[in-house]
Amino acid sequence: MDLLGSILNSMEKPPTASNRQKALIKKQQEEYQKHQKAESERLKSFRKKVEEKINKFLQDDTAKEYKFLPMDQIHRSIIHDVAEVANVWAYSFGEEGIDRYIMIFKREHAPSEDQLNTLRKGEEWNEDVAKRIQEEREKQIKEEEESLNSKKQIDNFIPNSYYKDKYQHIIGKEAALEAARKTEANSNYGCVPSENKKDQRSIEQTLADIRAKRRKVETNNIPTDDKK
Repeated sequence: MDLLGSILNSMEKPPTASNRQKALIKKQQEEYQKHQKAESERLKSFRKKVEEKINKFLQDDTAKEYKFLPMDQIHRSIIHDVAEVANVWAYSFGEEGIDRYIMIFKREHAPSEDQLNTLRKGEEWNEDVAKRIQEEREKQIKEEEESLNSKKQIDNFIPNSYYKDKYQHIIGKEAALEAARKTEANSNYGCVPSENKKDQRSIEQTLADIRAKRRKVETNNIPTDDKK
């Protein structure tokens, strides 16, 4: 134990914070808390202003929408929260970190998909734009209907002349009828009834015919001198 005690006593003690360092740390903590409190008060004040703007917007019967200035995500989240409480539509548009902003709409004047898509593309929405989009949609619908009707007419096409009339116009009525008859397919062409394929001879007759053919062949193959 004496040896261990002497070793511990010989070691340097860990440095302790001086009073000056302690005061500096305490000051930094106080400044941080002060900053946090100021930020909280600032956001609370901002929320109150947003509530006043939205209440004024709801009380204005002529107003259908309201556009806020571009702001960061924290402030936009406050607007979304207040808009939800006030029961109004709120949409964000623009690029994050550059010009992201919020527009609110009254429930009875909810934006159309055309309006939202136009604003998402960074374009201005007005009556002229709405009219142009409507005209383009009607034109597209008309073209699709014409295409369907054209296809229907092709499917239901009935020729106004018979092929015999074509021959009649070229070579006369009688020749046309004859040509038409020649062009008609023969239902029996290339077809042999199964009865014709069967051998109608009896077994005895068939064997006799085979022997007769064999004798004839043998006779024809015998030399002239042998036949004599």
